[in-house]
Amino acid sequence: MKVIETVKEFEDTLKENGLVFVDFFADWCGPCKMLAPVVEELAAETPDVAFVKVNVDDLPDLAQKLGIMSIPAVFIFKDGEPAANTVGFQPKESLKAVLDGVR
Repeated sequence: MKVIETVKEFEDTLKENGLVFVDFFADWCGPCKMLAPVVEELAAETPDVAFVKVNVDDLPDLAQKLGIMSIPAVFIFKDGEPAANTVGFQPKESLKAVLDGVR
């Protein structure tokens, strides 16, 4: 799964894809490490959605702009706009339900 490294790369990803699933994480975050394989599995099952990760320590301005106060945070963007989000560890079924609700 692609890790976004710049704000421009993030913005370009939103412009180029109808649905974008973004996992906001940090390397030191235990629940983030638990969520990672769940997101990887969901990404493998959902090829029509762009899945990316953003390290909030590397892009703090982006995290602040989106109001992210706790991680892991998952945002789903539709046509470049935030359409849904969750905070904390979520099982795959919950994340899939949120994603399906945006479609």
